[in-house]
Amino acid sequence: PGILAPLAMSSSKLVLGLGNPLLDISAHVQHDVFSKYGLLPGNAILAEDKHLPLYNELIENYEVTYIAGGATQNSIRVCQWMLQDKGKCAYSGCVGDDKFAQELRAAAHRDGVDVHYMVNAEKPTGTCAVCIEGKERSLVANLSAANDFKISHMETALMVAKHCAEHNKIYSLNLAAPFIIEFFRQHVDAL
Repeated sequence: PGILAPLAMSSSKLVLGLGNPLLDISAHVQHDVFSKYGLLPGNAILAEDKHLPLYNELIENYEVTYIAGGATQNSIRVCQWMLQDKGKCAYSGCVGDDKFAQELRAAAHRDGVDVHYMVNAEKPTGTCAVCIEGKERSLVANLSAANDFKISHMETALMVAKHCAEHNKIYSLNLAAPFIIEFFRQHVDAL
């Protein structure tokens, strides 16, 4: 099912990740940003309405770095770096049809990852404000389109899991973000 089936079964790909792609918007900020948005050092939260202006504030007021993020995509990027063979790792998730999706694709490609994003033109690409102060950081994730991975893509995740089981391949899940289990437990249990 879907565009991922050939990719999942490809012998040229060693690792495939499915998850919530987020464009990390990373910046070294002043403490007032932490205070203004109620951020805590060493924390990761889902954005509330009060956090939504943060992303543009970072872009307009700080030197930002765009990074292909989200827990699973981060793991895929690290794996790709370890393999040192461009294109051996692939990743898919849902993005919007906007400039952040373009930045996300470019960042992933710079890291050698072959991305196949599903596009939802009705929502913006998911973003994560990475606010760094000294040695501490606080993450504010706005999932947006990343939350709209269609059921056909979840069926692909199940298909990949079954393929791995049948062919003695490794299938793993990255559960680093606590909200994955909190909000998506039913999907994780199915895998």
